[in-house]
Amino acid sequence: MNTRWQALSVCLVAAFMTLLDVSIVNVALPSIRAGLHASDAELQWILSGYALTFGLVLVPAGRLGDARSRRAVFMSGLALFTAASAAAGLAPTILLLVIARLVQGVAGGILNPQVAGLIQQLFRGAERGRAFGALGAVIGVATAVGPLLGGGLIAIAGSAEGWRWVFYVNIPVGIAALFLAWRLLPAPVYGQRQGLDPLGVLLLGAGVLCVLLPLVQEQQWKGDLKWLLIPAGAALLAAFAGWERRARTPMVVLALFRLRSYTLGSAIALLYFAGFTAVFFIFTLYLQNGLGYSALGAGLAITPFAVGSGVASALGGRVVSRFGRPLVAAGLCLVLVGLGAAWLAVELRPGGGVAWATAAPLLLAGIGSGLVISPNQTITLSEVDYTEGGSAAGVLQTGQRVGTAMGVAAVGSAFFATIAGTGGDWAAAFRRGLIVVLGFVLAALAAAVADLVAGRREASAPPGEGAQAEAEGRRGAEGGRG
Repeated sequence: MNTRWQALSVCLVAAFMTLLDVSIVNVALPSIRAGLHASDAELQWILSGYALTFGLVLVPAGRLGDARSRRAVFMSGLALFTAASAAAGLAPTILLLVIARLVQGVAGGILNPQVAGLIQQLFRGAERGRAFGALGAVIGVATAVGPLLGGGLIAIAGSAEGWRWVFYVNIPVGIAALFLAWRLLPAPVYGQRQGLDPLGVLLLGAGVLCVLLPLVQEQQWKGDLKWLLIPAGAALLAAFAGWERRARTPMVVLALFRLRSYTLGSAIALLYFAGFTAVFFIFTLYLQNGLGYSALGAGLAITPFAVGSGVASALGGRVVSRFGRPLVAAGLCLVLVGLGAAWLAVELRPGGGVAWATAAPLLLAGIGSGLVISPNQTITLSEVDYTEGGSAAGVLQTGQRVGTAMGVAAVGSAFFATIAGTGGDWAAAFRRGLIVVLGFVLAALAAAVADLVAGRREASAPPGEGAQAEAEGRRGAEGGRG
């Protein structure tokens, strides 16, 4: 294995840790409640606080890595994440645990855009597709396998203090990854040091915060006034876009959005993450609270999705250069069929055997997911210059985080409203939530089909005419710093 692939392995291990911490904590919440006497609102902040700070720093961190040193920014994020994991595991009170989770989220948001930026920097052509395939496998597996690992750690360490090992497990991995990153990651290849635009950072951060906050606190923040933050956030993001057009060193080259592949790929990512990440949230609640599964049992029930996603992501990364966007559309169709079959399985067998009944449908949905995440990321970033790879990936990943928050809010709202309206029918609540999930996945499929149709129109246009808009977009993106 040459140095480039070794460097990628280090990046993937670090990315796996940060993405795992989105889902691994779900099954630890009952243990945390018992150990630290936490309220529902405090437990919600353990989950949503991580997602909130993670999403806030993605774009500025990606831009900083592009402008300075991806290696240095990656290592800074990894060191901070490892230290915050230790602080979370040692937390004697719920307040200190919430603070540690907020810092963990910041560290994860600093680290993750560097991974995509380094892939852009280190790999070209078919190799880049395979590298993104490996990253896609990490995303899919980390999201799905978190409940299994969390449940296993709690089963081994005991329910009283087992939740601490959900965080402790990151410490040796983080220390080893830091050492290997120092040895293997490449030094900066372009020497001009550019600064961050303070006003741009402020406008973007405030806009993302206003959009995310009511979504991640949807269950705990009562009343409708919170939804006014979303149009306020949209106004701030519009102001950010206006400022970026005039800034000397913009964080995001807005000409990227002239590229159809980038714009529609980002939309697919947002919509798909709104759907698939919410599945694990409601399925875990259904199994543990509705059917009395243990944390380990709930994690095992989700394993088929993780297996399918991991295998298909590696395959998708290898063949995406041959099949392109049709591969993503086919994957979305498989997800729809798999989740639809899971809905039917719960309808026909809603009792304790639901884990077996949903195993094959979740495996199929996982295979489809693997053909969506990594191929879509490869296609979306395919025309982005590597010097903009971090900031472009930061925007893409911010969309994924917004999508995740949006999906959990919408799906969770349908789920809990059904429980309240039916007097505790958890199976009906899961099915209702799954219908919302299917709606998000269907919307992602519509975006993929729109890209396919537009691509075929360009291909059938007279020579030179169909590619003109894309060429202008590429020139704008490449010249956006000029």
